[in-house]
Amino acid sequence: MRWTDDHCHLGDGSDKWPEAAATIADAHEAGVMRMITVGCDLASSKLAVEVASAYDGVWATAGVHPHDASGGIDGIAELLADPKVVAVGECGLDYHYDHSPREVQRAVFAEQIALAKKHDLALVVHTREAWDDTFAMFASEGVPDRTVIHCFTGGPEEAQKCLDLGAWLSFSGIVTFPGAPEVLEAATLCPLDRLLVETDSPFLAPVPHRGKPNRPALVPFVGTAIADAKHIPVADVADVTWRNAAMVYRLPEQGERDLP
Repeated sequence: MRWTDDHCHLGDGSDKWPEAAATIADAHEAGVMRMITVGCDLASSKLAVEVASAYDGVWATAGVHPHDASGGIDGIAELLADPKVVAVGECGLDYHYDHSPREVQRAVFAEQIALAKKHDLALVVHTREAWDDTFAMFASEGVPDRTVIHCFTGGPEEAQKCLDLGAWLSFSGIVTFPGAPEVLEAATLCPLDRLLVETDSPFLAPVPHRGKPNRPALVPFVGTAIADAKHIPVADVADVTWRNAAMVYRLPEQGERDLP
């Protein structure tokens, strides 16, 4: 089986950059042959591009997380021309922490929606405790053709609304958490052609690895939980999420590393 981790943070901080090679090798051993490493501000977006440029099978996003919205998006657009950049984001709204004022979060989210449209890139969306305003933003600003709701944390109602907008749902290790049955229910109803899997590493390690740093090698645990809930073979989830990621992010055939 081949897996794609469609959202991780390789080299998330200068101290972890030397570990990227080992992390990627570890992922390959687990059959995770493609990774999208994600930017959250200008510095981490530049780092994501550096990591993606250094390794086959790794691509990058460039964007500004709602936590960092107060810093604006200066410099992000310049990164989007790099051939290893496949999406704008992660961007969106986070009303749990409110590290940036909500009106600033909304303005910066709108700017990044516009960037994704202008550059014909996928949009990677973070939304936490902000569903109503997220849907309002989509209504006012539009939904890019290839929009991914990353680390989906809603329930079936929110999932259906996202699907009705044409978005893809990306599920993380939260689907393995006993305290989040609504997220697993959302994954169960998600059609296979709209399904993606991720780790959001180094965060949200799946059961039975909770309490430890997450890593792309653990994305099969996410896929297995979804396969079990859907009562389908794990190989089917691996195959469909591999193909979905290729389509959403327009991943080229060249540079992919296949299993032996």
